Amino acid sequence: MIDLHSDTLEDEDFDTILSSDIDFSGTLSFEKPFLIRGKVQGEIIATGLLMIDQEGVVDAHIKAPQVIIRGIVNGNITAADKVEISPTGRLKGNISTQEIALESGCKFNGYCTMHEQNAGNVPTS
Repeated sequence: MIDLHSDTLEDEDFDTILSSDIDFSGTLSFEKPFLIRGKVQGEIIATGLLMIDQEGVVDAHIKAPQVIIRGIVNGNITAADKVEISPTGRLKGNISTQEIALESGCKFNGYCTMHEQNAGNVPTS
């Protein structure tokens, strides 16, 4: 898990960047840090860090160890480690995670369930 505050992350910290001119529909699966600046619709299944940047719009259910939201997400998030929503972040959906950080100014509409540490495995429920 990358143990950095989202403000310190730069493009070089991500193996893949989905640029703002990309519209993706389907199931997105990856292992290394991934940055979304475009639009994604469907499902995201990850074993690496996922960040939705300010330009990003995601309409998908997400399963990942760590999720950072700076843009817009509509869908439920299951994160083994942490979900962070920055001041520009918007989430409409439920969260299941071990740790959550909601920064002043963010918008979160949904329920949050916090679970105990489970050795880095993404919860199945």
